[in-house]
Amino acid sequence: MYSIISSTKATGSSLNLPRILAVTPRRQKRSFSSSIPVREPQKPTNTRSLQTQVAPRPDPVFPCIDAHYARASRVERRPPPFLPAARHPPRAPSPHGPRIPEAPNTEPGSGPEPAYSYPTGYEIYHHTEPFPLCYSTIPLPGFQLAYETWGTLNADKSNAILLHTGLSASSHAASTAKNPAEGWWEQFIGPGKTIDTSKYFVICTNVLGGCYGSTGPSSPDPSSPAGEPYATRFPVLSLFDMVRAQFHLLDYLGIDTLYASVGSSMGAMQSLAAGWLEPDRVKRIVSISGTARSSPGSIAMRYAQRSVLMADPNWNRGFYYHGQFPHTGMKLARQIATITYRSGPEWELRFGRKLRDIPLSASTAEGNPILEGRTPTGSRVPALCPDFLIETYLDHQGEAFCLKYDANSLIYISKAMDLFDMTEEALAGLPIVSHRRAAAPAEEEHGRHRQPLSLAAPAAFLPSLAQGLTPLKHIPTLVLGIQSDILFPVEQQREVADALRMAGNHQVVFYELGGVWGHDTFLIDVANVGGAIRGFLH
Repeated sequence: MYSIISSTKATGSSLNLPRILAVTPRRQKRSFSSSIPVREPQKPTNTRSLQTQVAPRPDPVFPCIDAHYARASRVERRPPPFLPAARHPPRAPSPHGPRIPEAPNTEPGSGPEPAYSYPTGYEIYHHTEPFPLCYSTIPLPGFQLAYETWGTLNADKSNAILLHTGLSASSHAASTAKNPAEGWWEQFIGPGKTIDTSKYFVICTNVLGGCYGSTGPSSPDPSSPAGEPYATRFPVLSLFDMVRAQFHLLDYLGIDTLYASVGSSMGAMQSLAAGWLEPDRVKRIVSISGTARSSPGSIAMRYAQRSVLMADPNWNRGFYYHGQFPHTGMKLARQIATITYRSGPEWELRFGRKLRDIPLSASTAEGNPILEGRTPTGSRVPALCPDFLIETYLDHQGEAFCLKYDANSLIYISKAMDLFDMTEEALAGLPIVSHRRAAAPAEEEHGRHRQPLSLAAPAAFLPSLAQGLTPLKHIPTLVLGIQSDILFPVEQQREVADALRMAGNHQVVFYELGGVWGHDTFLIDVANVGGAIRGFLH
């Protein structure tokens, strides 16, 4: 190697320049001395003695996981009420099985949440003939629909309003004499309310594929000798199948023409499907926070929910009805769904970055306080379990909902939403037709063209969507969109209104509402959502 030594030879400069010596083998004695002391060889560290000097770290504590396991254990002992009767132990006769007591809502900032509960007191329509489906070559041998009604049907049966539900809602939209519990649209239905039951006769069903009294994956399979549930042998559904089943109910009730077809979220999609299937039987359409073509963004959000649910080992490819319910998967799926149902601005107002309270728990046997989440001096220590209020809120929402709905119904109905597409090409691929009885008189087109509502360049699919919506051209339609909605962004409602106008519908009313509640605004904002509906219907 090369050795470098300092030189003080005068060169007209006071700088000390290095001089490179010849290679000096390592085994030869060096020709210079050094003032650097020679380092003694380092003695090996006694790791055993070092370990005895460091206090062992305490085992981690996960109260959130413990609470989840405790809840899962209770679920195993008391299954959800929508599971088949074979799961339940003998008890007092009840047409709907046991009820699971709801845990009190003690989460901070619980806010204006929609009511979900297992319904009672509904009526049943039995359809005994084979029912063909859009995506199955084998028809359902029959089906039943749970439904409830409010108001009185007039003499000529012209005041009926068909109310379409969201993904997980039951037929219990409002309280009734048979079931006085509040419904999911309680503030909108009743005498003098948005949908005035002193004027209108309102019908609401649990959709085909649901678990609240209508035929779905948890229903007995007629082809099973033992009456086992369909489970994932149940056929894939379309929203058009659901609406066609509802028209069979209307036929049973003797209702030929609807005063209005009204729906929000998935129900908004169904209200458009109803107008497409039977344009002569629907006099008005109200479509709130929906779409005529499921977008990739919405499909992705629902796919994520199905993925975590189907990854739960207890889901067991859908055959869990005689085993353990996929409680964990349902809880996580609902947490994802809740993120899509509300909005960041609302949560900023409700929660901000606030932390949950950590009360001092009881003392140990030695009299020392148990300082969960705090240092001995009382300072807060971040935890892997929920710290922020928004985390505890999501945890509560997932836990509160996961036992109220069947996992397979969630999978099937959310998939039907993904498949919904009213563009001309998509409709041409389905084995269904729009039933217009007579050609409508030609209308004067002059002076009726309007500027597009969409703020962006028109979507490439918009002309095809307009062609698909042509059967609705003579139906007055109200379209409502919510600016803070991330599940069905308001641009999708603008597209629906634009496509209807392009199709020749000159009776389209479009409102774009503000507010911070996101997609769930249709459940909460009685003043604005309710006011728009009331004005349109009247």
